Amino acid sequence: MKPRSFAPEKLDIQAFIDAGAHLEGEVPVSALARVAAGLMPGLDASSLPPVRWSAQGRLVPQRVGGPQLWLDLQAQAELEWECQRCLHGVREPLAFDRQIRFARDEAEAARLDAESDDDVLALARHLNLLALIEDELIMAQPLVPRHDVCPTDVVAIMSDERETPVPGASEPAAAAADPASPAPAGEKPHPFAALAALKKPAKE
Repeated sequence: MKPRSFAPEKLDIQAFIDAGAHLEGEVPVSALARVAAGLMPGLDASSLPPVRWSAQGRLVPQRVGGPQLWLDLQAQAELEWECQRCLHGVREPLAFDRQIRFARDEAEAARLDAESDDDVLALARHLNLLALIEDELIMAQPLVPRHDVCPTDVVAIMSDERETPVPGASEPAAAAADPASPAPAGEKPHPFAALAALKKPAKE
């Protein structure tokens, strides 16, 4: 008998697990709208390698009652985000490997979720496997994407900006930077000017 075929966008998850079936494939990053929306601004998502995924259904026999229903789900991707340090693109591999248990209904799913650390979902007539893969990719993304070593030395740039004099700066502004400078006529002396003068070594 010809094996039953399964469509990932509309997967009969109960039949898939009962059959111990296997699916694998690729999906363009651009087809995963929620993932693409969180990537580097202005990035053409079609320039990224496709997401590779696989899914395996399995039954786990129990001494009492029916077997447990499990879905083993893996995916690998290479995505690019905006580095939160230098604001350039940072491209990194991303992967997940999940074992998801399916409960017979929402009540059982809530009970199992409270009793164990397993990832639990309630059975549905049809499951959009690609949407589930997208959910898992989003949860696997780094909270603060950044390079280990940025291509631009941000600290040096910020230091240069602080040290570069502003064109057209007035003399009073320059004098204000040095509290020991004598105050212009008609202005009150800087409150720390005397203290700064005391700290300066006496001239011979």
